[in-house]
Amino acid sequence: MIEDVTDSSTGFETGEPGRPVLLQVVPALDLGGVERATIDVAKAAREVGFVSLVASSGGRLVHGLKRARIDHIELPLGSKSPATIYRNIARLSDVIRRCRVDIVHARSRAPAWSARFAAARAGAHFMTTFHSPYGGAGNPAKRFYNSVMARGERVIAISEFVAKLVRGTYGVADDRLVVVPRGIDMKRFDPASVSAERIIKLAGEWRLPDGAPVILLPARLSRWKGHTFLIDAVTRLGRQDVIAVLAGDGADRYRRELAALVAARGLNRVVRFVGACDDMAAAYMLADVVVSASLEPEGFGRVAVEAQAMGRPVIATDHGGARETVAPGETARLVQPGDVAGLADALTQALALDRARREALAAKARHHVVEAYSVERMCHDTLKVYADLIGLT
Repeated sequence: MIEDVTDSSTGFETGEPGRPVLLQVVPALDLGGVERATIDVAKAAREVGFVSLVASSGGRLVHGLKRARIDHIELPLGSKSPATIYRNIARLSDVIRRCRVDIVHARSRAPAWSARFAAARAGAHFMTTFHSPYGGAGNPAKRFYNSVMARGERVIAISEFVAKLVRGTYGVADDRLVVVPRGIDMKRFDPASVSAERIIKLAGEWRLPDGAPVILLPARLSRWKGHTFLIDAVTRLGRQDVIAVLAGDGADRYRRELAALVAARGLNRVVRFVGACDDMAAAYMLADVVVSASLEPEGFGRVAVEAQAMGRPVIATDHGGARETVAPGETARLVQPGDVAGLADALTQALALDRARREALAAKARHHVVEAYSVERMCHDTLKVYADLIGLT
């Protein structure tokens, strides 16, 4: 058994012969797909013998790292200020040297710029993950800013959709590019693991009337996530007996705009704004249908995968990663972005499913996700990239 080695000057674990050191770099550790993937990989790397470190500006998920005995290094990595990005080079260089880091894995653009130069300065390998297609490729300044994610010795894309964009936009060759789809925790997102008490508690917090069909849109309050698209479709349904739950936080100004739209449509009894949800497995269990209504392509689309794992009917917009993660006509329905009539029709059909058809769909959906999108598979494939990078294979 390899004993932990700690650098007394930093308080963090450091490398020793035969035990490589991984440093993942992200802006923050709040709720989100990037953050959860970071933590999942950090745990998996530690389990196979890596010293596993994460640097970020902090956030709600730091406690999860501490429980797993993974050191968190707090730095102002969430800032896009050029001055802060520049100062972070020296900060990260110091961490890399003191902790004898072998691999720096950057998962977002601003910290990636700091990490790239820090890794070069301190003699560590540098790699990246494209978690998003990133817009603005036609803008030279934006394209240059994005391009740091294509400069790793290895570049991971979280879907074939993202990989195609990376190849075409940034010219990353296949000898550096690896597709590793995001994975989810099948134990956490398992209908059998969610107690009735959790479901009842959340239903009470959301003030859901007994027996009302629930349409769930879990997404931060951002315009491109399609909240108005769903509100338009619910308006077209013309039903007052359903509840549309918008689960996610975001800018207060946008929330007020949405609330005003809901009031103008006469949907105050129908639409609920419930803020961020810490128990998404229970949230999916409350839903009769889950909607991913993004108006711009998502690199992966975690909501559609989680909802399928929970056996819920899914409606997603027909672009981006969703085209890979759902089985149209079997586990989900795809609609064109902005097609209000199409979304309303899909909602009507999903809400009309009888028990037998729901159970058949649930079985197919969970099997589909377990086979392709488990967190174990994601971690296994990511660890293979690390091993290849430092010559352990």
